[in-house]
Amino acid sequence: MSTLRELVEEHTSLGPVDIDHLHRLAGDWQLISDLSFADLLLWVPVEGDPGAGQSFLCVAQVRPTTAPTAYQDDQVGRTSSGAEVAHLGVAREQGRIWREGDPVWYGDTPARHEAIPVRRRGEDGEAGEVIAVVGRDTNLSTARTPSQLELNYLTTADDLAQMIADGTFPSVRHPGETTSAPRVGDGLIRLDGSGKVTYASPNAQSAIRRLGFSAHLVGEDLAALFNRLAEDPLEGSEASNRILGALRGDAPPRKEIEARTATVLSRALPLMPAGVPIGALVLVRDITEVKRRDRALITKDATIREIHHRVKNNLQTVAALLRLQARRVNHPEARAALEESVRRVASIALVHETLAMSADEAVEFDGIVDRVANAAAEVASPESPVRTRREGTFGVLPAEIATPLVMVLNELLLNAVEHGFDSLEGKVADGAEVVVHVERAKRELHVTVADNGRGLPEDFNPTTNKRLGLQIIRTLTTGELRGTIELRNRDGGGTEALLFVPLAKRDR
Repeated sequence: MSTLRELVEEHTSLGPVDIDHLHRLAGDWQLISDLSFADLLLWVPVEGDPGAGQSFLCVAQVRPTTAPTAYQDDQVGRTSSGAEVAHLGVAREQGRIWREGDPVWYGDTPARHEAIPVRRRGEDGEAGEVIAVVGRDTNLSTARTPSQLELNYLTTADDLAQMIADGTFPSVRHPGETTSAPRVGDGLIRLDGSGKVTYASPNAQSAIRRLGFSAHLVGEDLAALFNRLAEDPLEGSEASNRILGALRGDAPPRKEIEARTATVLSRALPLMPAGVPIGALVLVRDITEVKRRDRALITKDATIREIHHRVKNNLQTVAALLRLQARRVNHPEARAALEESVRRVASIALVHETLAMSADEAVEFDGIVDRVANAAAEVASPESPVRTRREGTFGVLPAEIATPLVMVLNELLLNAVEHGFDSLEGKVADGAEVVVHVERAKRELHVTVADNGRGLPEDFNPTTNKRLGLQIIRTLTTGELRGTIELRNRDGGGTEALLFVPLAKRDR
């Protein structure tokens, strides 16, 4: 299925600014669909058969959440011409909302057609030519008894439809703002030109009651009410100013209001059909439980980061104690074993240090690998150091993979530096290099640790070798990482370790 932009660019000559306006409309028109109890279809004129008359292409569609749809099938991408879209042609040519005509039938479903011309205001504030038409099609199969809620919904929908025709709806979206909430069903309040409430849906009444106002909303000055209810005077003043801004014709951003441990999200929209401000539409949603969960998650995340920070500190303390012990040991093999333990503990501490600064249980692994590689290179002789470098990127890895993987890479790098190069009086041959090459697929990592040293001994058998480092590598690779590893000599000299790590979700 092609996108709105692709369909418009392929079949019309509309420019980027017009297309952006249609995108904003399609991003905000669920509101009008729900208020209208109708499907909305966005049609753009296209060149068709001259004998068939004007043709229109449907580039977007939205179904109401408050009523049954008029279309069971998706209409996007369908081209229509002739009598079927005559009402769209009238709306486009005459630049007015078309409401005449008898009901039409789609299979067994009767529907009422309406057509709303779409204009975009230019930089000078003047409405331009009609660039598209919104078809508003209502399923008439379900009989409705008009209620106060339904009448207010339909009246507000007609006002917003006229604003589409005027080019004043939708307004420019504020940075970082979404169109997901609040919606019509969450709570609707309609204000007159003076800011007094003329209608409040039952859900809106309940949301405001959570803030501490138990009386009926009709007749109340909503801006003054928000100012009184908010616990924070500054917050109340901001909420009040946004209501007043909507009454003046502005489209302010959403605002959260907190009072009595409750939180209500509000969105104010100006109502100005034909350019005349007649009031405002305020949508409200009780998000108290959502905010409580958000705060709980923030507290949990902060606790987890603090735990990682303390684990890192404890590991660094252990490493320092081992380092002190190594300085007091006279036996060379014991000292070497303690120094290896220091490096292993330090590599794990790196992961926890990164997790302590992360917002979730995932780490940017490239920086960790680079630090481990640099630490491994320091094991070589200062006069002839081993060069280490990374090719490719590991990206973000979950902690359950990052911790064992850094241990494996640490052991492979240390083995390459300590045992991969010919030594002469404690010096490493010039040009010694260890390369960590990584390729990341969607569900797996392919890692190669290669050196240009002397290669593996002829009698080397990785499955029977008793060295602790190789045992750690095998255990972590096949156990924690559920991967495979192969050690072999490189063509042209040196050694390479081929590591395969699946990234699929692990079973608990």
